[in-house]
Amino acid sequence: MTTTTTPNLVPAPTSALSLSRTIATAARVLRQLRHDPRTIAMMILIPCVMLLLLRYVFDGSPRTFDSIGASLLGIFPLITMFLVTSIATLRERTSGTLERLLAMPLGKGDLIAGYALAFGVLAIIQSALATGLAVWFLGLDVIGSPWLLLLVALLDALLGTALGLFVSAFAASEFQAVQFMPAVIFPQLLLCGLFTPRDNMHPVLETISDVLPMSYAVDGMNEVLRHTDMTATFVRDALIVAGCALLVLGLGAATLRRRTA
Repeated sequence: MTTTTTPNLVPAPTSALSLSRTIATAARVLRQLRHDPRTIAMMILIPCVMLLLLRYVFDGSPRTFDSIGASLLGIFPLITMFLVTSIATLRERTSGTLERLLAMPLGKGDLIAGYALAFGVLAIIQSALATGLAVWFLGLDVIGSPWLLLLVALLDALLGTALGLFVSAFAASEFQAVQFMPAVIFPQLLLCGLFTPRDNMHPVLETISDVLPMSYAVDGMNEVLRHTDMTATFVRDALIVAGCALLVLGLGAATLRRRTA
C-alpha cells in the first residue's frame, strides 16, 4: 500500500495591502523604537535644536531668520527622518528580521506601509514641536497660518521617511546608508532655492531643481510666509511633495529585499 505525503506549504506573501497587517507592523516598529531613546531623541529634538541654534546665529538680524527659518523648518525633518529610517530599515534586513517577516503572510506593501505609518507618527510629533518652537518661541514671522507650515513640515518628514526606506534597499551596511545622503539630500539642498532663488540659477540647474521635491517644499513654505490665505501655488506644492512621497514609497516596496547581499 502506497502512502503519499503532502508537503508543508508556506503561505505566500500577499500583494494586496491589509490594514490589519500594516497596523501590526507599525505597532511592532514603535515598540522597538520605544527601547531606543537615543533614536527617538534624534528624530524629535534635533530639528528643534538646529532651529534654536539658527535663531541665535542670526540674533542681530531677525529678518534673515524669518527668510530662511521657514524653509529649514521643512528641510531639517526631511534630513533626520531620511537618516533614521534608512539605517533602521537596513538594520532589520541585516539582522534577518526582514527575512522572517517576509516569510509570513506579509506583503512588501504591508511592510513598507507599516514602517511609513510608524515613522509618520514620530514625524507628526517632530513637525509639531519644531513648528511650535519656531513660531511661538523663536518669533518666526509668518503671515499665513502656522498650521500650513506644520502641514508642509509633516509632508517633508514623510518624504524623508519614504526616501530612507527606498535607499536602504541599495545599501549593504549602515555606513553605506549614510553615504547616500550626499547623493540624495545634498543636491536637493543646494538647488531647492534656500541659498538663492531658483530662477537666478543656471538654466540647466533650474531645470533640475524643477524635478526635485525639496524645491516644492521650500516654495510651499515661502507661500505661507508671503500670503495670508492658502494659495493655488501652495496647494500645488503640497500635492507634489505628497505625491513624491507616495511614489517613493511604492518604489521602496518594489525594490525591498529580504537580506543584504
